[in-house]
Amino acid sequence: MFIAIPSRQKPPLRWATPLLFAGLWLCFTWGTLLPASEQHALLLEWGALSGGLTTPLAWREALADGNLVRLVSALFLHADWAHLLGNLVFLLIFGLPAERAMGPWRFMLLFLLGGAVANLAAVLAISTPDRLIIGASGAVSALIGAYLALFPGARLGVVVPLGLFLQFVKMPAPLLISVWALLQIVFTYIGPAFGAVAWSAHVAGFAFGGAFALIARAGIARRLRRRRGY
Repeated sequence: MFIAIPSRQKPPLRWATPLLFAGLWLCFTWGTLLPASEQHALLLEWGALSGGLTTPLAWREALADGNLVRLVSALFLHADWAHLLGNLVFLLIFGLPAERAMGPWRFMLLFLLGGAVANLAAVLAISTPDRLIIGASGAVSALIGAYLALFPGARLGVVVPLGLFLQFVKMPAPLLISVWALLQIVFTYIGPAFGAVAWSAHVAGFAFGGAFALIARAGIARRLRRRRGY
């Protein structure tokens, strides 16, 4: 008879989600300390701009002058506290369990590459030129899409404030995803006038995350088996 003996190794430290959380927070805090004119210049210099990358020549120029970096740097720029906090909350809710399943390096690749793909979709979809595209919503969409593909029936623990007390409850992941989508609709209509993250970025990020998880599912399963000693 063969019996699988679970590994006694300590679970690896989850560092990617806290690192991204701190990076998003610090970038926004640093930007708010700048004078208004410098804040505006910062967003224009490092945010993604719509109306480009529609021809091979534009792609060659973007590669030559490094403008493609904007697709990633735009993830770390936010228009106001509501825009930032909405992304940070769902980064923690879905990022920590997703990182635990897929590992920190695969998780970082998903966040950065998924966010870049989402921003690229917005650049191509927005017909008005030079619209500013900022925020980590596309990357968070990729995390949510990956999580839903990996754990469609999962329930996540959430701390709910009830008066003077905090109550820990478990909620279905699809319900939390619906809350996230509702927040995006709210931000679309009452969010800041300067800066935009289009719905095309959310859809593209979500689709990329789901595809990423399905492609990497075999590697993620092997990783989980190794952690459990199989």
